[in-house]
Amino acid sequence: MDKYTTAGAPSWIEHSGPDGAAARKFYEDVIGWTVKEMPMGDGSNYPVLNVGEESVGGLNPRPAEAGLWTVYITVDDVDATHAKAVANGAKSLAEPFNAPGVGRMAHILDPFGAAMAFITYESQN
Repeated sequence: MDKYTTAGAPSWIEHSGPDGAAARKFYEDVIGWTVKEMPMGDGSNYPVLNVGEESVGGLNPRPAEAGLWTVYITVDDVDATHAKAVANGAKSLAEPFNAPGVGRMAHILDPFGAAMAFITYESQN
């Protein structure tokens, strides 16, 4: 199973919080993740969490008020899945958008209060 192309598979985790540098140190020390900077199209860098050579997640470079993890679920069609989620009681946190070099994604709050994201990777197309 390729987590990046298998619809329905959790494929990425992303931490958001008030202090990215402290979170990075915590997870490097406690879990043993290594963090590598991935250059983004806009000139910024995205800290990617790695287990050995496999990338498993990232640290959102934009500060958030409180720490949280977002799980990304691979889907075949972000727009259709987002619309179906909203029609079934989810709240849209971020309408579908393109992340150049990554893919198309959208964020929701499910009807039970849990945040999650849908993603279709560029490699799926």
